[in-house]
Amino acid sequence: MSYTLHRGDALTVLKTLPDESVNAVITDPPYNSGGRTSSDRTGRTARAKYVTAGSAHDLQNFPGENRDQRSYRSWLTALLTEAYRAATEHSVAMVFSDWRQEPTTSDALQMAGWTWSGTIPWIKPASRPRKGGFKQSAEFIVWGVKGSLQKDRDLYLPGHFIASQPRKDRVHITQKPVEIMQQFVQICPEGGTVLDPFTGSGSTGVAALREGRQFVGVELSTHYADVAEARLRAELTQDDFVLAGPEA
Repeated sequence: MSYTLHRGDALTVLKTLPDESVNAVITDPPYNSGGRTSSDRTGRTARAKYVTAGSAHDLQNFPGENRDQRSYRSWLTALLTEAYRAATEHSVAMVFSDWRQEPTTSDALQMAGWTWSGTIPWIKPASRPRKGGFKQSAEFIVWGVKGSLQKDRDLYLPGHFIASQPRKDRVHITQKPVEIMQQFVQICPEGGTVLDPFTGSGSTGVAALREGRQFVGVELSTHYADVAEARLRAELTQDDFVLAGPEA
């Protein structure tokens, strides 16, 4: 297996990908959520939104967290439209979201051409309680398909997943568990290519390589691109990867 890691803006890079060159899209975009007011969502950094005060870790910030609801939907629609063009028939797109952004994420998915096929809960046992109300113990994966699912595959995946965020060796504020991502990437046919326009620390790519899939990633943050490169490189030998330079 091999990977290509692009350093640059997701939409800029996606426009350069060939038509029908990837077999699944699995991504965790900046949610542009957090807080109860518009100013909370657009005026604070990712770290201010998603890291509890007094947290033991000091992980770096990441960009792209300051869009309002309307611009977020337009931006995500444009990205998912390019991903749709780059995907083969029967490809599945999986987009992470929180409860605030789940409705507009499903809108963007459908506006981009994907057939919305459901919302998968990711349940996190170690999650933040809410005083006087229900615990916020889930994030969501909105998923859709280009055309129809490939019916000749003997594949049956769960409709929900339970796992806490990584604590040991955690390298990203919103890092996803590799063991969960390894199940997600199975939606891509073996030997096919998984695209993640928001690579972050590289968990989707690590999972794809472990499960016998190719990987194409994009990351804007220089710091996290370096982290992702190191993790992906560790999965392969020096000759197995292609590292793309910054996009124009």
